[in-house]
Amino acid sequence: MTPIQRFWKLLSPFKKEVYQIYLYAILNGLVNLSLPLGIQAIVNIIQMGALTTSWAVLVLFVLIGILFSGVFQLTQLRIVENIQQEIFAKSSFEFAFRFPKIKLTNLQNLHTPELANRFFDTLTIQKTLPKILVDFSLAVFQAFFGLVLLSVYSPYFLILGVFLVSSIWVLFRATSPKGMSTSILESKFKYIVAHWLEEVARTHKSFKKFSSFALHLKQTDQKTIEYLEAREKHFGVLVTQFKFFILFKVLLAAGLLVLGGLLVYNEQMNIGQFVAAEIIILLILTSTEKLINSIDSIYDLLTALDKIGYITDIELDEKKKVELKDVTDGISVDITNLNYSGSDGADYYLNNFSANIKSGSNTMILGENKVSKSILLNIISGFIDIKSGAVKLDGIPIENLNKSILNKQISIHFSTNELFEASLIDNITVGRKITEEKIREIISIMGLDLFVSNLPNGLESVINPSNYFLSKDVTQKILLARSLVTKCRLYLFEYPFLYIKENEKERIIEYMLEEFKESTFIIVTEDDYWLKKSNQQVVISKGGGNA
Repeated sequence: MTPIQRFWKLLSPFKKEVYQIYLYAILNGLVNLSLPLGIQAIVNIIQMGALTTSWAVLVLFVLIGILFSGVFQLTQLRIVENIQQEIFAKSSFEFAFRFPKIKLTNLQNLHTPELANRFFDTLTIQKTLPKILVDFSLAVFQAFFGLVLLSVYSPYFLILGVFLVSSIWVLFRATSPKGMSTSILESKFKYIVAHWLEEVARTHKSFKKFSSFALHLKQTDQKTIEYLEAREKHFGVLVTQFKFFILFKVLLAAGLLVLGGLLVYNEQMNIGQFVAAEIIILLILTSTEKLINSIDSIYDLLTALDKIGYITDIELDEKKKVELKDVTDGISVDITNLNYSGSDGADYYLNNFSANIKSGSNTMILGENKVSKSILLNIISGFIDIKSGAVKLDGIPIENLNKSILNKQISIHFSTNELFEASLIDNITVGRKITEEKIREIISIMGLDLFVSNLPNGLESVINPSNYFLSKDVTQKILLARSLVTKCRLYLFEYPFLYIKENEKERIIEYMLEEFKESTFIIVTEDDYWLKKSNQQVVISKGGGNA
């Protein structure tokens, strides 16, 4: 989808509002003509040498026209403000909705936080939209009606206007593709710089230790130079367009003034008409100035839509109709000839791997390759799509299952799970409706009672994941509590007991096996106590197949 198409798609829900903006722009353009027409009549009256009641009426007419012009512009701004607010709200919910539903295979080579930075292009859209919908439209209609009025005085004005407007259109058609491509390139390097600064901020302790070697500054310098070069290319296109617009203004002013002077000299226009024509010429020149100043804003808007469109174009999880039964017993997992290789296809993490994990079993995944074990859990959870082989949950191919329903029946604890900046209770429930009694029960099982009691606001205390004083064992217990606070049919755990003391591990494992004895557990761990309690082991050999 091109940036222009994205622009029309952006405005499609606001057709009524856009029509209203254009209506007010047309009315404003017409009302603005009251100024030159009123002055023309006033000059004619003054030339007659008598200040009559008509003169006062005309003065009042001009002032009312100026007042109405301001009212129309204010109304336009109100409409545009409503559009801006709705676009911001839609964009924020669009980003929040899409990120959890994007297929993980589409994010493998992308840095998700960097993609989130593109949300700030919503602010660019908010900033530039009024210029395009209000200033640009008003300038176009004002210039159009001005040329129409001048053509009433003489058809030569219309011929001149058509020639010059056609010249602008030809130039814009010739230079705008390059301007659009250079604007997108500039934006690309802008995000590269922003991403690098995020990395410096995220790993600031590392750079603090090695700051004397100035790697962070060298990389910043290199990336900034690339951005400036891209910006200079885009600016070159703008300079070319601006030079032509300046020439256009000079030719327009010269043509209109010379033509008006000749018409007066040949007595085809009176002095009042000439003065009115001069005011109209000034209005047209002012409108042209607005059009010139809008060009860069148009590029910014279209580039912002292109950047945000990159997020909205990423494929989401498909909505399947098949649902797992809502029963209490655990989910059975059947894997047949499963293959999964690296992105280059060179190394097989899973090679013709097969396994049958029974419902209600406590299964331990063994093998030397940690990546292979992690990938297997991600495939069973539905996070990674399979390309070869078959994975069935309760006899149903996993690719046919409704992911939203599946996520409610599976509890995961992967090494990639993290806390987010919110209250402790939100970090545990993640929006699920769970009684406080159950939450306090799981907190007690995790051995977090003392930790919670020391928090300033208890369960409502905000957890900051970047807090260096939040110990690893506490973080692990909170994440584990998140996975165990509700009963699910299948539990997929990856090294869930890291940093947790031995006696606490045993208590938690006993709780899991007693509380969820009908559920299926598939766990990647090196913990001996779980090995003793497991009743099934699945081994992934070094080559990715069955041991």
